[in-house]
Amino acid sequence: MGRVEGKVAIITGAASGLGEADARLLAAEGASVVMTDINTAAGEVIAAEIGAEFVHQDVSEEETWPALVERVMARHGRLDILDNNAGIAIIANVARTTTEIWRRTLAVHLDATFFGCHYTLPAMKESGGGSIINMSSTAALMGFSSYFAYSAAKGGIRSLTKSVAHYCRERQNGIRCNSVHPGSIDTPMVHAALEDLAERMREDGRQQELERIAAGIGEPNDIAYMVLYLASDESKHVSGAELVVDNGDTVF
Repeated sequence: MGRVEGKVAIITGAASGLGEADARLLAAEGASVVMTDINTAAGEVIAAEIGAEFVHQDVSEEETWPALVERVMARHGRLDILDNNAGIAIIANVARTTTEIWRRTLAVHLDATFFGCHYTLPAMKESGGGSIINMSSTAALMGFSSYFAYSAAKGGIRSLTKSVAHYCRERQNGIRCNSVHPGSIDTPMVHAALEDLAERMREDGRQQELERIAAGIGEPNDIAYMVLYLASDESKHVSGAELVVDNGDTVF
């Protein structure tokens, strides 16, 4: 217990799935957790359960970020951890992807990760350093036909992470930046994606995803414990890494 005692963390997309698991675990390990999500009802309930704060936020809207960081610094006086977790998964291959799907997916994933890094870096520097954890995916490493925009966005997060890590090392500001790459995890987003795939029996991606599920689906805490490691001082020499948690999916 207490692996992140005294640290202050922002976790986006924290009202369900991986974000909820991250919030629960970091709070249990001593962090002061600020949860954000568009689902206010669920977020407020979870925050009350774990002794966290909840802030309504659409991460794709840039103006929400400076306001969030200002609030955290005013209330806590520091910021140590950013868990860029919020995301969506719209099932569509390159032929079916509309401009609307493309732009919304990149906004929620890639734009939001940029905003998060950009606006929290000064606060973390002022706090003496910190850890940025960007949630990517095995889709960034392999590419999935039925997750076209999602794969592109997660690939962008992978490269963005390395660029931020390089920047922080150059400036010796004590901030680390790493990406986490989950495989199939038992979350509402994954279940919704499978239901969508089930309605597209002729899509190649359905069989691909079912094969991955058959190999073993992970639990949210499988990712949360990786996030905890990266958030803690145990990973003080880890930056620019891509941590894959996928039960060997990317080996085959």
